[in-house]
Amino acid sequence: MDVFWEYARAFLCGGILCLIGQVLIDKTSLTPAKILVIYVVSGVILGGLGLYKYIVEWGGAGATVPLTGFGYLLAKGVSKAVEEQGALGALTGGVTAAAGGITAAIFFGYLVALIFKPKGKG
Repeated sequence: MDVFWEYARAFLCGGILCLIGQVLIDKTSLTPAKILVIYVVSGVILGGLGLYKYIVEWGGAGATVPLTGFGYLLAKGVSKAVEEQGALGALTGGVTAAAGGITAAIFFGYLVALIFKPKGKG
């Protein structure tokens, strides 16, 4: 029964983040690109302040998969690298922490581009 509640919390957390994004799209003049930046920066700020870890503990994958989770991962990587390497870690920690996800996104994006033929809008 614990697994059910873990899934339910992840669904709720991810759903709330999506709901906020949809409200921003519908009720403001913000473009999707600006909302993307807001989500990543929010994750960095909340991660840097140590607040996002509580959201991750409660929401699991519902908090780590969306863009706020990417920002949190960057902040966590920078924090860890600064502890280990000093000031140089501020420049390298975020990219090092996110390298696996970035690599997967590039690889699978390339793979999909090889399999499917894109069509223009017009």
